[in-house]
Amino acid sequence: MADIVITASSVVASAGVPTKTGIAGAAIAAGDIVYLDTATTGKWQLADSDAATAEARGQTGNIGVALNSAAANQPIVVQTEGPVTLGAVLTAGVAYYLSDTPGKLCPVADITGGDYYTLVGLAASTTVLNVDFQYSGVASP
Repeated sequence: MADIVITASSVVASAGVPTKTGIAGAAIAAGDIVYLDTATTGKWQLADSDAATAEARGQTGNIGVALNSAAANQPIVVQTEGPVTLGAVLTAGVAYYLSDTPGKLCPVADITGGDYYTLVGLAASTTVLNVDFQYSGVASP
C-alpha cells in the first residue's frame, strides 16, 4: 500500500476537539501530521516515523493533525485528539500510523525496517479518523 492521500480542503475538526496553535516551521498542508519542535525552533514541523529524534516521531505528546495549510513562519492550528474528517479514503476500523514520509499517514503494513510505530488513530468511517496518538518507542525490525 501507500501513504493515505488527504484532500487538504476537506480537513475539518469535529466540534469541541482539543487544538493547539503556533507557527509552522516548514510548508505544511492541512491533514499533515506535525509535532512541536521544542528542542530547537519552537515551531510545528512535519512528523516522521524514521526521524533521528524521538520528539519528531511523537514521543513528547506534542503531536497532532494540521487543520490548515501554512507556509513556513505562518500561523497553524493543530488538532491533538478526537475525530477529524480528512477527505481521504480510509477503511473503517483500521489503525493508521505515522509514515516515514514526513507528515503522512500509512497502514501498519507500510511500517518498514527502522521506522517507529506511532499510532495516529482508528478510522471511524471512510473519511473520519479518531485521532489518539500512541508512541510505542519500538522500531520495526
